[in-house]
Amino acid sequence: MKKDKINCIDCIHYFITWDDKFPRGCRIMDFKSREMPSVAVHRASGIPCLRFRDKKQK
Repeated sequence: MKKDKINCIDCIHYFITWDDKFPRGCRIMDFKSREMPSVAVHRASGIPCLRFRDKKQK
């Protein structure tokens, strides 16, 4: 299964923060970001997020 873009909103680890400067977060990687966490991970590592887990799949 190959995805070009990972949608963090569909991930069980994604959360919205109360921090205006860093409104999006990833629980599994323990960070907050201005942009979608998957974009921050891809920008920092050059590979797509490997921790994505779909909310709809259990």
